[in-house]
Amino acid sequence: MANVSAAQVKELREKTGAGMLDCKKALTETDGNMEKAIEFLREQGLASAAKKAGRVAAEGVVESYIHAGGRIGVIVEVNCETDFVAKTDEFRAMCRDIAMHIAASRPEYLRREDISDEVVARETEIFRQQTLNEGKPEAVVDKIVAGRVDKFLREQCLLDQPFVKDPSVTVEKLVAAKIGKIGENISIRRFVRYEMGEGIEKRQDDFVSEVMAQVKQ
Repeated sequence: MANVSAAQVKELREKTGAGMLDCKKALTETDGNMEKAIEFLREQGLASAAKKAGRVAAEGVVESYIHAGGRIGVIVEVNCETDFVAKTDEFRAMCRDIAMHIAASRPEYLRREDISDEVVARETEIFRQQTLNEGKPEAVVDKIVAGRVDKFLREQCLLDQPFVKDPSVTVEKLVAAKIGKIGENISIRRFVRYEMGEGIEKRQDDFVSEVMAQVKQ
């Protein structure tokens, strides 16, 4: 099988909106052939059709979600290709769900690429010291640390988090499925989350449970 470069993975991700690991697998399975990789992802339900030439996902909505009592607020921008899709109930409901997810799950970043090398290096060193302090055999320390770093990244990145309303899929898979159904490129561009009294020492509440209780009402 052909060696797959980071540049190829990035290009395929930009064309399809699929995840990095999925893009790498598709390119590996197709010996680096970009068009076949796109077809592979479409067959797996992980990508939409390649973006139409000259079309940019610049339409969409800025969705907000305020948790009961005004204790948490979220603003998220979700883009699509056309104003028609942006106005549909299905697209807006997805954006609402994503905003609610952000309120409940507290992501710090959108995707892994947004995390600086310095942060990853710092967390890696912390996990290494923790693992050594636990007395783990030297031979398995690197493997344990790698697993803990990966878990940290998954917990911190919105696209990698299990979707609160259906933990069997990640937020990235949720968006990918919607792309396949709607037929347009969809991307979460940015978000911000505010929590009342953030940074002030206070009682910690289970906001995930509170948000989910509201969903079920």
